[in-house]
Amino acid sequence: MQTPETHYVRSGDVNIAYQIVGDGPDLLWIPGFAQHVELMWEDPYRRAWLEDLASTFRLITFDKRGTGLSDGMYDAQPLEVRMDDLRAVLDGAGSRRTSIFAARDGGDLALVFAATYPDRVQAVVIWDGNYRGSWAPDYPWAPPRSEALRRIDDVERRWPASLAEIVAAGAPSLTEDERVSFARVIRLSVSPGAAAAYMRLTIDADVRGILPTVRVPTLILHQADQPDGPAAKQMASLIPGAEFAELPRPDRIPVVGDTRELLSRVREFVAAAPSAPPETERILATVLFTDIVGSTARATELGDRAWHQLLERHHATIRAELARHRGVEHDTAGDGFFASFDGPGRAIGCAVAIQRAVEPLEIEIRAGLHTGECELLDDKMSGIAVAIGARVAARAAPGEVLVSQTVKDLVAGSGIAFSERGTAELKGVQGEWRLYAVVDA
Repeated sequence: MQTPETHYVRSGDVNIAYQIVGDGPDLLWIPGFAQHVELMWEDPYRRAWLEDLASTFRLITFDKRGTGLSDGMYDAQPLEVRMDDLRAVLDGAGSRRTSIFAARDGGDLALVFAATYPDRVQAVVIWDGNYRGSWAPDYPWAPPRSEALRRIDDVERRWPASLAEIVAAGAPSLTEDERVSFARVIRLSVSPGAAAAYMRLTIDADVRGILPTVRVPTLILHQADQPDGPAAKQMASLIPGAEFAELPRPDRIPVVGDTRELLSRVREFVAAAPSAPPETERILATVLFTDIVGSTARATELGDRAWHQLLERHHATIRAELARHRGVEHDTAGDGFFASFDGPGRAIGCAVAIQRAVEPLEIEIRAGLHTGECELLDDKMSGIAVAIGARVAARAAPGEVLVSQTVKDLVAGSGIAFSERGTAELKGVQGEWRLYAVVDA
């Protein structure tokens, strides 16, 4: 098979390199860590892997921003930005609906994208995915955060020797010469600083809160007899209808060794997935609620005419920020706004921008955000996530942007800083909810 042409698509202010090869139903391959869409064809294992997939699918693959032939960036970008890159690649490839096959850190990206844009995803298959990057009482399979950071610092300091060790551990079936060839592609795809930045990005990420919102057919695959096998099985149990399987193969790196059973599982699962999008439009979204602090007293103070003039300026200010941050307005009741976003980082940025923009109006805004499954019907958004967002907003202090744990987990790596506000019971919602105030966006 001839090496395919490399294309570029713009995502924000970054150019993303991608390739398309083969015919058949669309399949997007997201490798773990880093690749180089041209050099990968020089490695015999990667080439065989791609040719096998392209024999069944119209295969789409890309270099993540900061790696390979995509624009270089030292700092890794959070999940929301990487999801924009994925969507840009699919748009550039003319793909309206695709299945996604992902490994390692591509797994959380695939799941969040499928939950946010279920109409564009036919099926998701994940090999050895990342779901949380550091230890928690209910996630004992990952190292403590301090230990994870120490390991990453060690990888960066000893690069490329540390890379050779990673490849050796993940591909024990390869000969020494094969490992050198395999590691060379990674070494030429990413700098040590960018590699460490990507690894640090996974430490604070936690996508478990959104797994119940994934409504597309999902298959979680894992290497058999591994200590973190229960983690992968637990993740599969949180996704409605997901399947889980362990494969007895010596190599954790998916593209090396005997890949026949792994790729056969992928082909069979994708072929069995419904080709039509789901009829009910349920999507993962971040909801934002705002209202003016002390509105009744201010209205009394100003009088009807002046108050209505102030409200008009308030509404125009908020709508301008919604447009700038890709927010969708759903309802306006008096001095309150209800809007949604396809990414929590943008929602936080919008809420903070609104706080600043209304300062000249001499009013204060309280804002609350939550990310969860919402149902769209005739452009109206409803669901438990909407109720939770409203309850979070009601608990916000004057001038505060308050978010749920799920929002905080999903913006790991964005640079947004939070202050913990403890746990709270939200009226009409079961359980206790951990809340955080945005202190630096």
